[in-house]
Amino acid sequence: MNRTLTSALLLALLSATAPQAQGQARTAPPTRSPLIGAWRLVSLEEPGADDKVHTIDASGLFVFTTDGHAAVQVMKRESESAPSGGPVQYSVGGYEASFGTFTVDARAKTFDFRIEGALVRALIGKDHIRHFEITGKRLVVTSVNTDEHWRVTWERS
Repeated sequence: MNRTLTSALLLALLSATAPQAQGQARTAPPTRSPLIGAWRLVSLEEPGADDKVHTIDASGLFVFTTDGHAAVQVMKRESESAPSGGPVQYSVGGYEASFGTFTVDARAKTFDFRIEGALVRALIGKDHIRHFEITGKRLVVTSVNTDEHWRVTWERS
């Protein structure tokens, strides 16, 4: 093989692999959060019209990815025609769905769920800060908003 062709092949090979190596160095995964993974809904508790906390018959999934994205879907088995009570409406017809990004404050045991898309469009662009506690395979999430008295328990899938 002549020297010019060898040099050209070597240059092409280096050009093809260099951006990949640089890209890998720049896109190192963030610090691993204990939230990462898929969580299935175990229980949803919220106050009723009588101001007593009730366990709602529901199913759902909350997913946190290593690149900082999150998505949640919750379906109450009994459809509701009116929005749920409380200061913030999260669902329509008994169904909640939203996605976005999240960041974690491990010391405060909170995460900030920034909504990029949601069934309830008024949630889009909002930050929802949540307390979390992980015990074994269970994740308990509550609002930092003192006007909201719901509690959601998830289990790692």
